[in-house]
Amino acid sequence: MPTSPHDSGTGEPGFAVYVHWPFCQSKCPYCDFNSHVRANGIDERGFLKAYLHELQSTADLVPGREVSSIFFGGGTPSLMRPESVTTIIDEIARLWSLDADAEITLEANPSSVEAGRFRGYLGAGVNRLSLGVQALRDRDLRALGRLHDVADARRAIALARETFPRMSFDLIYARSGQTAEDWRAELGEALSLGPDHLSLYQLTIEPGTAFAGLHAAGKLTTPDAKSSAELFACTQETCSGAGLPAYEISNHARAGHECRHNLVYWRYGEYAGIGPGAHGRLVMDGKRYATQTERHPESWAVRVGETGHGQTERAALSLDEQADEMVLMGLRLSEGLSAARLEATTGYAIEECEIDATVCAGLIERIGSGNIRPTAEGMLVLNTVVLQLASHLRPAKRTAANAVTQDAASQ
Repeated sequence: MPTSPHDSGTGEPGFAVYVHWPFCQSKCPYCDFNSHVRANGIDERGFLKAYLHELQSTADLVPGREVSSIFFGGGTPSLMRPESVTTIIDEIARLWSLDADAEITLEANPSSVEAGRFRGYLGAGVNRLSLGVQALRDRDLRALGRLHDVADARRAIALARETFPRMSFDLIYARSGQTAEDWRAELGEALSLGPDHLSLYQLTIEPGTAFAGLHAAGKLTTPDAKSSAELFACTQETCSGAGLPAYEISNHARAGHECRHNLVYWRYGEYAGIGPGAHGRLVMDGKRYATQTERHPESWAVRVGETGHGQTERAALSLDEQADEMVLMGLRLSEGLSAARLEATTGYAIEECEIDATVCAGLIERIGSGNIRPTAEGMLVLNTVVLQLASHLRPAKRTAANAVTQDAASQ
């Protein structure tokens, strides 16, 4: 398999830092992210202090890393002052080594866009902006609870393209009443705006959201399985034809414009989760740990003040748990899952007879030097494919290359 330009030729995904800003101007009815509205304002200075403390405590756990990407997610990070973003980036660079070519992404909503703030984020070091557009139809934006209209979205996209070296925007499809013809036209308009990266997500009804209540009451309908498959096929065809093929099941990019930060996740790299509700995967003393922080923002800040960090969980992952995660993440990618890296990292391998059977069923294919990936048909039933292959993971034959990894993780 050819190495990605973001691999540095090592085959390792890199080390990333995710910073979660949990505040929004309003809560969207489809959103189950850890986002909160504070009508009486936010003590940004106090929260910034907590972020710096948690960064320090995390660097104490995993010192000496070179940071390949930073991602400010939310919530709505574009509600932060540019000065706060500068302070956090500077602290990350102080605590660890920041790659000279590091990707630094900030999420923004079109409703919170202003030219001055964009220039401020650029000056802070942000070199990639991700805009939460979600739709290019005013009626659907209102139904999705968004605070911007299509005109706002177009202005924000144009400003982002003028300001940042790299930009992306998100759209949600499979919306109520949407046909493949409707979506093809809307997606064509999106592509005409000249993005180098698009994140295109099928609308899902998540438990606990306002949409879940409406759906249960029969007041909200979504496309059935057949229509959803047509919409997915339309997405792949339209984006590929425009030079933005899918490099991950929901993400499309021109060559060289893939989101480097998310590739760390999908390639099962190491990342620090900073802020309320953030998750991480950290390697300490040869073991990989799953971390999670307190979700409630003010409670997180109190915990950080008392202990230096907001973590509520730091659990060592067994080798078979790591293998499950690698299969789940790697099969999302068009480059596929590296069997060699799966074995080297976890000591596990998928049974060859199961791979052969799944290939014969037309759901996966072999590519490159031992990688497997879902076919177009497999992508439509990806969860089933992942579960089937993961259920046939077995300890691989011990070799000198993986014996140390297996022994360290089992101690």
